[in-house]
Amino acid sequence: MNTVYLKKGKEESLKRFHPWVFSGAIHHIEGDPEEGEVVRVLTADRQFIAIGHYQIGSIAVRVLSFVDEPIDEAFWHRRLAIAYDMRRAIGVAGNPKNNTYRLVHGEGDNLPGLVIDVYGRTAVVQAHSVGMHVYRHEVARALADVMKGVVENIYYKSETTLPFKADLGQENGFILGGSADNVAMENGLNFHVDWLKGQKTGFFVDQRENRALLERYSKDRSVLNMFCYTGGFSFYAMRGGAKLVHSVDSSAKAIDLTNKNVELNFPGDPRHTAYAEDAFKYLDRMGDQYDLIILDPPAFAKHKDALRNALQGYRKLNAKAFEKIKPGGILFTFSCSQVVTKENFRTAVFTAAAMSGRSVRILHQLTQPADHPVNIYHPEGEYLKGLVLYVE
Repeated sequence: MNTVYLKKGKEESLKRFHPWVFSGAIHHIEGDPEEGEVVRVLTADRQFIAIGHYQIGSIAVRVLSFVDEPIDEAFWHRRLAIAYDMRRAIGVAGNPKNNTYRLVHGEGDNLPGLVIDVYGRTAVVQAHSVGMHVYRHEVARALADVMKGVVENIYYKSETTLPFKADLGQENGFILGGSADNVAMENGLNFHVDWLKGQKTGFFVDQRENRALLERYSKDRSVLNMFCYTGGFSFYAMRGGAKLVHSVDSSAKAIDLTNKNVELNFPGDPRHTAYAEDAFKYLDRMGDQYDLIILDPPAFAKHKDALRNALQGYRKLNAKAFEKIKPGGILFTFSCSQVVTKENFRTAVFTAAAMSGRSVRILHQLTQPADHPVNIYHPEGEYLKGLVLYVE
């Protein structure tokens, strides 16, 4: 096995169990590892400190273990079993009213670069590192064993998440099974999952508890769900007793899926209308008919260089909502950009509120759910930020 030697003093973050080795911390590499290979990491005085996947770029090693152990079938089985046990302990797995949850959340489950979402009988596996792509079949075998009797299909979906420079010729497809049944359940509501061509793994699992909170506020309100994607917030609002629900997304395909999901739960219900339209154009032309608005845009910043423009986008978007929402209205507003901190986002929303001149109060500060855990040694894993605001 190839060995990475650190510069003197560069092991301090690893001693605190941070799961990344940055390229600037490396003194030299013994051997010639290919991207995705498992390498051992040693300190300058040749003491073992970690083992992980080697990769090209700023993050040179993603740590799999701080114990000198083989990365074999038993390793993958053990880590996936721990992840599954935790989901059962928090009540999202094994729940007759919920068969949708995140089984593995990268660093949060000590499996950096790996995401696994479960939708009924299908698990969707996504690699965000070359190492996890290389080991995808070992992961799938362990997953099939750990989830025996629960998961029958494993779909691999990493075409857009792997580094393009790695030139892996990667294609999406089933590793196990091949079911066309794409209906899953979340908190008793059914929805179609587009794991073939949809965003992420096919559904935004991370908003489950925030959607349930929205349901509590929806009774007798007129609801606008911006950036609705597949309509998750919309059908929760309808179950909560909303007077009307309008769903907006720039993607006609997303609107088609939203309509199908609403029909799945509320067939023939006239309260819902969906529009395929640019969000800012819709906000410009809409009246003041809504007293509950959801703003859940895609990531405005995927890297630090885009942060300034992203914050301007959040200010502009929220300012429009503050301008148009009815007095006594409630605004659910989110950012899923990892490089946007809670403070960044809050400042952007507060600035928008000040620009509108409205009196605004915070009802809730939201984050990702428990099946998207944050490793206490890797605070960068906290990416979802949300505010629920009461607007006078």
